[in-house]
This record gives sequence, C-alpha cells and structure tokens, in this order.
Amino acid sequence: MAKHNQVDLFGPDPQADLFGTEAPPAYRPNPDKVRARLHRILSETRARTEPWDWGRDSLYRTIFPQLTLFLPADEAAQLRLEFETELERLQST
Repeated sequence: MAKHNQVDLFGPDPQADLFGTEAPPAYRPNPDKVRARLHRILSETRARTEPWDWGRDSLYRTIFPQLTLFLPADEAAQLRLEFETELERLQST
C-alpha cells in the first residue's frame, strides 16, 4: 500500500512558481556614466609620469576593458587602444 503523504520526486514541483515566472530585468548601466568613468581613468593615466603600484595597475587593467563592454563597439575599441597605449608608455618609463 502506497503512502499518500510522500512527495513525488519526479512530478511537478508544487513550489515551482513561488516567485512567479518573470525573470528579473537585466541590469544595464547608464552608458554616459560608464563613458565618464572611462574618460576619468584615461585622464588619470595620461597624467601619470611613473607606473602605479601593483594594486591600482591590476584594478584598472581589469575594470577598464570590462567597462568598455557597455559602450558601442567602435568607441570601446578606441578607448581600449588609448588606454593600452598609455599603459605601455608608463611601463617604458
């Protein structure tokens, strides 16, 4: 005789739509704010006369390319090129 108070492991989950079926909206940052931050970092890089400490260098090398992903592709490529050029300049000093 089967017990009726056991959960059917292969049947539909009774709590499946506990939070609804709508997916949360994807977060997209404001491109103008992203652009302003990138230009601020680029200006700071251009103003440097010697390389940053390891932590700041690692941070900017990580976040700068990631931030450019939220801009149009041609603008992003140009900013990455300018940033890499400045980093190479700093490394050669």
